[in-house]
Amino acid sequence: MTEPATAALDFSAGDAQAGFRLHRLEVYNWGTFDKRVWTLTLNGDNALLTGDIGSGKSTLVDAVTTLLVPAQRIAYNKAAGAEARERTLRSYVLGHYKSERADAGLAAKPVALRDHNAYSVVLGVFRNTGFDQSVTLAQVFWLKDAQSQPARFFVAAEKDLSIALDFAGFGSDINDLRRRLRGRRGIDLFDSFPPYGATRSKTSHTSGSSGVHADFHDRCLTFQSFMLRPCHSNHVP
Repeated sequence: MTEPATAALDFSAGDAQAGFRLHRLEVYNWGTFDKRVWTLTLNGDNALLTGDIGSGKSTLVDAVTTLLVPAQRIAYNKAAGAEARERTLRSYVLGHYKSERADAGLAAKPVALRDHNAYSVVLGVFRNTGFDQSVTLAQVFWLKDAQSQPARFFVAAEKDLSIALDFAGFGSDINDLRRRLRGRRGIDLFDSFPPYGATRSKTSHTSGSSGVHADFHDRCLTFQSFMLRPCHSNHVP
């Protein structure tokens, strides 16, 4: 008798962990998260971010949004109900944290934590426990001069990466980081969002694994919309 065909299914220990889930978010020089790597470890669980106004809740939500949404569709700080354009990618890369007037009658100008010589990284590690599979998505930002908008490149890998181990110690030229990452097996670099958004790295065709589904971003977008919710509080836990 012929045995029925089988197919891999996305099973996990419970429905709460089904699909790709955000296990770790790392940011470096993103908004007011300055000078070192800041890590939010979720292990695939839902999370409620609480803290005072200005403590960085929406900044973290916007980091996840940046990883998953094309630039033209992003409205930063929406989680806090802010007006459009209150925050921008440039303000996050430079670390704008307040506005000051130099002289009476002049328009207020933003004050930044960093100048154009710094670089920023946003990185998320997503894990599908049913397939025992990890995917890292990352974006690297820098400014070519003091007046320019941020440039960026996109990274996708079917492995667990971290900022401290994989995106640091490359010197002062961002191209050195790009070359180092491009030379490593299992890591793909992209200069635009569409190929990065497809999340089909070359290794998924050579490793014999099930690969990353083309709808990975769609799944994560649905998940992200309810997983990270900022909530104002009088105390930061």
